[in-house]
Amino acid sequence: MSVAKPQVGENSSPKLAMNEILTVDRLGQRGDGIVQAASGSIFIPYALPGETVRAVVDGERGQLVEIIAPSESRIAAICPLFTRCGGCAAQHMAPGLYREWKRQQVVTALSRAGIEAPVGDLVDAHGAGRRRVTFHARRQGETMVVGFMAARSHDLISVEACPVLASGLDRAPAVALMLANRMGGANKPLDIQVTTSEAGLDVDIRGHGPLGDKLRLALTQLAERLDLARLSNHGEIVVERRPPLQRMGKAVVAPAPGGFLQATATGEETLAGLVMAALPKGKRAADLFAGCGPFSFRIAEKMQVLAIESDKAAMLALAKGAGATQGLKPIATETRDLFRRPLLEHELNGFDAVVLDPPRAGAEAQAKRLAASKVKDVIYVSCDAASFARDAATLVAGGYALEAVTPVDQFRYSAHVELVGVFRRGRKG
Repeated sequence: MSVAKPQVGENSSPKLAMNEILTVDRLGQRGDGIVQAASGSIFIPYALPGETVRAVVDGERGQLVEIIAPSESRIAAICPLFTRCGGCAAQHMAPGLYREWKRQQVVTALSRAGIEAPVGDLVDAHGAGRRRVTFHARRQGETMVVGFMAARSHDLISVEACPVLASGLDRAPAVALMLANRMGGANKPLDIQVTTSEAGLDVDIRGHGPLGDKLRLALTQLAERLDLARLSNHGEIVVERRPPLQRMGKAVVAPAPGGFLQATATGEETLAGLVMAALPKGKRAADLFAGCGPFSFRIAEKMQVLAIESDKAAMLALAKGAGATQGLKPIATETRDLFRRPLLEHELNGFDAVVLDPPRAGAEAQAKRLAASKVKDVIYVSCDAASFARDAATLVAGGYALEAVTPVDQFRYSAHVELVGVFRRGRKG
């Protein structure tokens, strides 16, 4: 049986030569179908296990031409740009296959690190959709194009709507295009981050460099026309018409311009819920890589918190939110680069628990210090299974048991998976 030929990405290579009929064995971590050939693995984007496909093959890369025998787990994509836009990798997977593919990424990473631990089912944390998005803006001839990069390419795909975004970002592509056109005279590639908040859209532009007075005035006027809550350039506020507030537990916080925020509101609530469920009884906790406080504020409902983050603006936002919120235990803040200056054993030993949520690189230096400390409970929130597994091996070697791992999916249809790992020392349960 033959089905409709899938769209071919704009980054097709003219070197592809050998047209072959292949049977797909399994899924790779990026969502590619993998064919185990005599010459080695062949990676075919958008192919599913069990499918017979026709593909043009160049070395280990294949380009899908035709699906001869489709998998029962193949479904229709929800977006007409799927396979062209590089933002999604898995709109063609049925829910069961999709959930197991993401969970298996965590299982595989732990196995490669020699870690045995119970890995729970994938928790769907997409909720109402992503509340923040970054558009790329480039001038192509006389036209400014705003959108996302094509898969494995530097080609820019124009985007007028995106089905994975929260409804508060419905007008974000149009807003980004108007801002890019206003700033396009410098012909510089721009990245435009748009976040929905209780007060409206919060926009931060990167790539232009310093603004002159004339452009700053023009952008201020445009922000008024577009009814933006806040507009910033490289993290420097151009105009703030209303504080772009986000709710974090009992607190209401205005994150720093362009600052980190969990991708979905449900994702933040899910991760925080897992952290709180694992938190032991005690008086003091450390929240490392704390950002502007999504975990700190919730932990402070139970115990005192020391929040540490390298971004000074994030710490200021957290401190301001803490000062304006009633009913919390004290939250102290410290601006510190935990990659270069991790908390040492004598600093850690006074805490009943440590929560950490590092960037994709993980927390290698801090994990080594935790392994040598007397802290009994460590709750590790990770956005990268490989770096988590590496750090988990360090903690286990230092005497911790990895009690539970819960994969969390707030980047629906992407290859990205997050998780919460609970480490206990010297006791069970």
